[in-house]
Amino acid sequence: MRALIALGGNAMTGPGGSAAPDDQDRAVIVAMERVADLVAAGIDVVLTHGNGPQVGNLLVKNELAAHVVPPVPLDWCGAQTQGTIGFLILDALDAALASRGVQKRVAVVVTRTRVDGDDPGFRQPTKPIGRYLPQAEVAPLLEHGQTWEDRGEKGWRRVVASPEPLEILDAPAIEALVHAGYVVVGAGGGGVPVVRDGDGRLHGVEAVIDKDLSAALLARAVGAEVLVIATDVEHVVLGFGTPEARPVERVDVGAMRDLQREHDFASGSMGPKVEAALRFVEAGGTRSVITSMENIEQAVNGQAGTVIEQRGTA
Repeated sequence: MRALIALGGNAMTGPGGSAAPDDQDRAVIVAMERVADLVAAGIDVVLTHGNGPQVGNLLVKNELAAHVVPPVPLDWCGAQTQGTIGFLILDALDAALASRGVQKRVAVVVTRTRVDGDDPGFRQPTKPIGRYLPQAEVAPLLEHGQTWEDRGEKGWRRVVASPEPLEILDAPAIEALVHAGYVVVGAGGGGVPVVRDGDGRLHGVEAVIDKDLSAALLARAVGAEVLVIATDVEHVVLGFGTPEARPVERVDVGAMRDLQREHDFASGSMGPKVEAALRFVEAGGTRSVITSMENIEQAVNGQAGTVIEQRGTA
């Protein structure tokens, strides 16, 4: 079986979401112990991951130094964090596999994701990123061409495009490495967003791609049978935060589409995860599972979390 595991930001940060280097390193080590158990059980694993806290750190550095050096664009931030997180995963997973006597190597591919330059998100950016700042500190960033919105008492916050991912451009390289026996890490943070010009040339753009939607694309591209989206809860919950809250356990795609329409899962958290899980199964995947990092081994076999399968199989 081949499974794509999409690791949420909680797998890459410490308690309380700390993105301090030591906390990130420890969190990755814990996560890779669980991934190594999957590999030791004979599963072909492809990994992808979030990068929100890491990009957030780079944005703070951009803001603090904007009056001295030009801010690094978001596509550069994405590429840098793919490399940094990939390096941590390489070391941690290599060690975890070796301790189990598993003769597998790990590879990281800095991955580009193609988006449409005419995506509506570029005309009207709406995705908030980074911290709130007072207007005086925003002024030099506006001069560098960034888009910020006045959010009232909280201050100003940057907004960027979040275009639909269309193609994982480096999926063939990832698939070739999987066939060669590697555990591969790719499309971190949704991939580096790029557009294709009229002359066919690719170039990066200022945007943030949803990592879960990219994970569904990558899973299909590499022939995964199962997509596991690892987050900080065990299930999708209906009526979250209310006395009527109840978990969604096993469901077919039709029923889950109905629940999606009825409950309007939050766009900034569970919404993209549910949509990605549905897209993967609708495109022919065996199952998608949304669950906590602790449950990924059982999730691959459909024995934990919110399990979404083809019609008539749930």
